[in-house]
Amino acid sequence: MSLQNLKKEDPFAADGLDDIEDKVGSEENYLHIRIQQRNGRKSLTTLQGLGKEYDPKKLLKAFKKEFACNGTVVEDEQLGEVIQLQGDQRIKIKNFLVENGILASNIKVHGF
Repeated sequence: MSLQNLKKEDPFAADGLDDIEDKVGSEENYLHIRIQQRNGRKSLTTLQGLGKEYDPKKLLKAFKKEFACNGTVVEDEQLGEVIQLQGDQRIKIKNFLVENGILASNIKVHGF
């Protein structure tokens, strides 16, 4: 599945003259992939910092299908929309994003 199908399309928007600051991988805007320990062996992987040109719900659907795990999109006041996936999916998410055109230098993987 390619990322070009996962971008937000607004037919009523202006002719695509969005702010450059909203682009993925600008100097201040990295994609952060983190892992959080729940209880026992259970863990949760989060992806934050996704640009406004990508639809997090479509991206989550692609992740769930590709990685065979469950997940959700959580709205945070400070961080915006955060994608949460069950299990340790850090390397899989990074590989998926790199294969679909996001530079590896713009992705930061945090965790153990």
